[in-house]
Amino acid sequence: MVEWLGLAAGFLTTASFVPQVWRTWRRKSADDLSLGMLVMFTVGVIAWLVYGWLSDQRPVILANLVMVVLAGSLMAMKLAFGRNGRRAGSV
Repeated sequence: MVEWLGLAAGFLTTASFVPQVWRTWRRKSADDLSLGMLVMFTVGVIAWLVYGWLSDQRPVILANLVMVVLAGSLMAMKLAFGRNGRRAGSV
């Protein structure tokens, strides 16, 4: 029962990032996202992933593995899209 609760919590918190990833991709703009927050969040998620791995906690591992992909995607889009939907480095 406890593991199911962890899986449900991990699913809900991880799934909450999907609309932001989709919106950022669709608009080709991440201007309203803070790169500093994304970097700190991603490092924190990686730390949780390592913690889950070392303590053999499947819900922590699964949720944070997916979250690394989602947060990493947002960070990559933040860097790639630059300002106003233009690719970084374009005029």
